[in-house]
Amino acid sequence: MHNAAPSNPQLVFGVPGDLDTPTGGYGYDRRIIRELRQLGWRVDVVDVGDAFPFPTAAQRAFALAVLSAVPTDRPTILDGLAFGALPEAGAIGGPLIALVHQPLALDPGLNPRQAQTFRETERAALACAAHVVVTSQATARIIIGDYDVPSRRVTVVRPGNDPVPAAGARNDDVVRLLSVGSVVPVKGYDMLIAALATLADLPWQLTIAGDRTRSVATAARLDADIVAYGLEDKVAVLGAIPRDGITKLYLETDLFVLASRFEGYGMALAEAISHGLPVVSTRAGAIPDTVPVGTGLLVAPDDVPALAQALRRLISDRAERRRLANNARTAAAQLPTWQESARLLAGAIEAVA
Repeated sequence: MHNAAPSNPQLVFGVPGDLDTPTGGYGYDRRIIRELRQLGWRVDVVDVGDAFPFPTAAQRAFALAVLSAVPTDRPTILDGLAFGALPEAGAIGGPLIALVHQPLALDPGLNPRQAQTFRETERAALACAAHVVVTSQATARIIIGDYDVPSRRVTVVRPGNDPVPAAGARNDDVVRLLSVGSVVPVKGYDMLIAALATLADLPWQLTIAGDRTRSVATAARLDADIVAYGLEDKVAVLGAIPRDGITKLYLETDLFVLASRFEGYGMALAEAISHGLPVVSTRAGAIPDTVPVGTGLLVAPDDVPALAQALRRLISDRAERRRLANNARTAAAQLPTWQESARLLAGAIEAVA
């Protein structure tokens, strides 16, 4: 384990657009940069443009110019949202490390032609990377098995976790549900609302917290579905809210639910577990790795009846929720800290630098 960086270590961290964008991927980037700096690294953040993963020719040229300006003796980490769409980047500058939150082609919102294009560009890009950092074992398996990256060039650096208070047991009859994530197709909010519409006989309230600006069409559909099912009094959609507000929501929640069609890790799920919350989610992507056995119920993605059945079971059974919550508190103690994650990433950088 690398407890300290070598003398005067320097790193360039390329991000597509605003580092403060309120998503799990950007949140990972922000925090890992902060922790690397705490370890003594000089981390220079460069913006390669906000059009990724669909850059125009001009935007692609701008990103390549930014990366070409990096001194050749300095390693560069490039966020996968841009990396997977820039296969030319591997041939320029110094050692290039890909940070893959999830393969671009696995976004369920893509049409088949877009997905195939991303498979080709990301495969070409990964072939040129000095190293590949992924955020879960599930993504590592995909990168190694489907993209032919040698396992020796892949390091898993899971998101870290901070010590947080456990959600308190509630004694009222209304079960408070929480779902956290950007309002985009991959998060499956359409499935969640459809499932909850069949549970109108049960006492529940749902709060959704997540950026509504990334997919206007998905946000509009979510609003329309809530109205169509007559759930206006049972569902609150808050949009993106500050970190302290998110923490307050976790502490006021009885059950966390995420109906994702794919997750490269699922930071919101790990946060829920760290707060000692039982979880209902899917078996998509890395979710079975992120949600320990005994802390929640997982169903197949896009299976509305199965999702509704799992929700009905836990909404109706306080004792089962309490059992899963106790298991989640135990599992939370095994989650990595951000400091541990940063040390692991520092070791991967040193190995190629």
